[in-house]
Amino acid sequence: MTTATEEETLDLLGVGIGPFNLSLAALADGVPGLRTAFLEQRTAFHWHPGLLIEGATLQVPFLADLVSLVEPTSPWSFLNYIKTRERLFPFYFAERFHIQRAEYDAYCRWVSGQLSSCRFGHQVDTVRWDEGRGAFEVGFTRLDEDGGAEGVGRYFARHLALGVGTAPSVPEPLRALADDPSAPVWHSAEYLGRREELLRADHVTVVGSGQSGAEVFLDLLRQRPQGREGLTWLARTAAFAPMEYSKLGLEQFTPDYTRYFHGLSEPVRDQLLPRQWQLHKGVSGDTLGEIHDELYLRTLDGGWPDAQLTPGVAVESAVRAGGRIQLGLSHSEQRVSGHLLTDAVVSATGYAERPVDGLLGPLLPHLDRDGSGRPDIDERYRLVLDEKVGGSVFVQNAERHTHGVGAPDLGLAAWRSAVILNSLTGGDAYPLPERTAFTTFGLAGASTPSPHVGHFQGLHTK
Repeated sequence: MTTATEEETLDLLGVGIGPFNLSLAALADGVPGLRTAFLEQRTAFHWHPGLLIEGATLQVPFLADLVSLVEPTSPWSFLNYIKTRERLFPFYFAERFHIQRAEYDAYCRWVSGQLSSCRFGHQVDTVRWDEGRGAFEVGFTRLDEDGGAEGVGRYFARHLALGVGTAPSVPEPLRALADDPSAPVWHSAEYLGRREELLRADHVTVVGSGQSGAEVFLDLLRQRPQGREGLTWLARTAAFAPMEYSKLGLEQFTPDYTRYFHGLSEPVRDQLLPRQWQLHKGVSGDTLGEIHDELYLRTLDGGWPDAQLTPGVAVESAVRAGGRIQLGLSHSEQRVSGHLLTDAVVSATGYAERPVDGLLGPLLPHLDRDGSGRPDIDERYRLVLDEKVGGSVFVQNAERHTHGVGAPDLGLAAWRSAVILNSLTGGDAYPLPERTAFTTFGLAGASTPSPHVGHFQGLHTK
């Protein structure tokens, strides 16, 4: 890889340095002659710092690092990181297939600090297509350690990769209080920074049935005195359900399934996504087990812990009430409503894709959209632009509506990066297997792995 200056035309410029664009940067480092730069407005890499709770692990194996599922011999693999830290034998004896989040964060910071293409303190302001130059012109502001502007500049690049990530999502009933600095209502992304305040509160309510909600509830439970836990955990889902983690079930996080999903019609994709919530919004079975174990231990001397876990509940309103917070609740199955008084709320309600419209600006008239007004994205993760724009704009974790539940999954990061780099180089910078799952998804276009395996005949579209 060649390090470029602002005067040169890059082959690829990445906007944002989260795990996905960092994966792209790491694999691009292995492509000779490819000129790249990746810009990030933060001063250093940080991955969900508010949720790096002690002992919390990734929900994917360590092989879902930045590069290994495409190029396991890359110097940027997690195992090589462990080697450089002289920790291979301790890691070997620890027998940890799922590493701690804090260790994954440290690994990514190590990679981002080694790659010369990663440039922090650069806030991208504008993007436009320069037809005469045949490249995108990207204007940016250089930021100092405190986030103040200290200069401006621009890059030219033939292609872009948008990895601007996601933003914490707070449901409308909680939004007004969450936006009020004086109200003790916080998104789980802020959890560690607010933990001491939460532990001082007499009663805390956690809203959200996913992994973050479970981890926050468990951490608070472990920190609070027996018999005075003062905790409530609410979820809209009908149960505190485990995430799908069977071997064949996980094949829905393979490139094979991604291709199948992309080939479905828009209405079918939109109907399918909400039904797949347990693939990515459930809770690790281990975490659910730890919660039950902790609750059980608190019954050994008799009595029950002061902790309420209630699924099937929606928060309809949230107002201040005599120095506390009153939550208006409804139960979907009983079809009754009520209220809950609490002293603090953690909204573990997930993240939403950051819209790219504001960043792309002048490119928007050239962008194709689907029937719901969302950007149309082709199979190779490119925004569909008209012919007036000669370069490609790739997206990372902004394509769930076109590519399915695997879009935010770390296990598909290296694959998507390889597809992007293969598209850029016009060849096989990283050869990829044709098949990645035992499951055959769909009838039309189903592949036959062997002449001895039967195949579907007489197919027609209904």
